[in-house]
Amino acid sequence: MKLAPRLQAMLKHLKEQGYTSIDTFVDKFSVTPQTVRRDLNQLEAAGLIQRFHGGAELQSNTVNTEYSSRLSQNQTAKETIAKKVAQMIPDGASLFINIGTTTEVVAQHLRDHKHLQIVTNNIHVAANLAGKEDFSVIIAGGEVRHSDGGIIGEATSDFIKQFQMDFAIIGISGISEEGALLDFDFKEVKVSQAILDNANTIILVADHSKFGRRAMVKQGELAQIDVLVTDAQPPASLQSIIKEHDIELHVVSP
Repeated sequence: MKLAPRLQAMLKHLKEQGYTSIDTFVDKFSVTPQTVRRDLNQLEAAGLIQRFHGGAELQSNTVNTEYSSRLSQNQTAKETIAKKVAQMIPDGASLFINIGTTTEVVAQHLRDHKHLQIVTNNIHVAANLAGKEDFSVIIAGGEVRHSDGGIIGEATSDFIKQFQMDFAIIGISGISEEGALLDFDFKEVKVSQAILDNANTIILVADHSKFGRRAMVKQGELAQIDVLVTDAQPPASLQSIIKEHDIELHVVSP
């Protein structure tokens, strides 16, 4: 299939940057949002990309975007979400923090807290918080995933099950329109399921790019979450689930 020059440029940008918002394409190509949506629809119809709420990425439900690219995506949204979540955590609390670039930003904003007890399967979170003398930071044992420093596997799940924590701060790769929490690695999902089962209050951090994004492994259901912190109103189908299950929703803006 021969693509028009702008479509080729959009596809090249997605290959280099991963997820890209509609607003970014509007600025980059000096076109209207309607034009961008039409272009993205054409690329999606060709099976080249995956569209979801507010943007698009390359078509894949089996492989996640590279960690280095995820670090740079939606940075402002992640910072805003992280600040809000940090405000919810009282001094002296115990909490799980799982794998994810947004949860890593949350960890940075927790450094001003006092006497936190933290269990994590994220090497970057542990490294960021270990220097706090009044924190207790426990890192789960298991297989270290070379792509992003996540610790995964059966041993990790068993380790997590030893604890019962006040809070769990979790990230996710995608949330389907039906409310399924989705990820790419079965070994990671098993650990996250253990975290969900062993926390009193579960806080899901997810920027707008996660709404409607597909991944092949089901971690759980949105109905299991107590609090959702995001940077945009969820789609109507998810808002129905949020209302039905009395999930506390925080939509924060920069």
